[in-house]
Amino acid sequence: MLGPNRVGEAPVRAASEAESRVLAVIEEAQKSGNIYRNVPVVDGRTLRLLAECMGAQKVVEIGTSTGLSGMWLSLALMRTGGKLVTFENDPGRAAVARAHFERAGVDSLITIVEGDAHQTITTLEGPIDLVFIDGDKPGYSFYLTRLLPLVRPGGLIVAHNMNLVPSYAQAITSDPGVETILAGDGRRLGITLKKR
Repeated sequence: MLGPNRVGEAPVRAASEAESRVLAVIEEAQKSGNIYRNVPVVDGRTLRLLAECMGAQKVVEIGTSTGLSGMWLSLALMRTGGKLVTFENDPGRAAVARAHFERAGVDSLITIVEGDAHQTITTLEGPIDLVFIDGDKPGYSFYLTRLLPLVRPGGLIVAHNMNLVPSYAQAITSDPGVETILAGDGRRLGITLKKR
């Protein structure tokens, strides 16, 4: 069981054996240091909550890293029956993520696409329920431009460390077709709703 991430935050508790398995792999990866620039627990929990609340069927992630955010999302997808397509440029990190997904028993829910996401995302088709952007910061605006048209009305784009990408922040806060809030400590997650 993952403990609380912040003062006053409840620990993560598993509701099923399958959920326990995923949480155990996340915890094991964190303890072993077999991670690379992954989301903290509070952000992973937020991703899971968003995906599950909206009944997400199709989730896209830019920046798999070693798979922790993908595993958090898989906790929702186990319940919604959805799938995740995640994009990673680094073959080593993709291999670690693949091993994490297999150990967690969620590899059937997740497709890893290796290579430069600037090119590989061009094959995506909509509608997409939720996009999570946590890849190369200079690419955030490109990903937004390419993926926002594929997101269904009422869908979400979540950007990690949005505070580090002023051009992205400007784009999503000036577009009248979306509504954005900042979650976490006000810098970590930008949650953008595509208006209906």
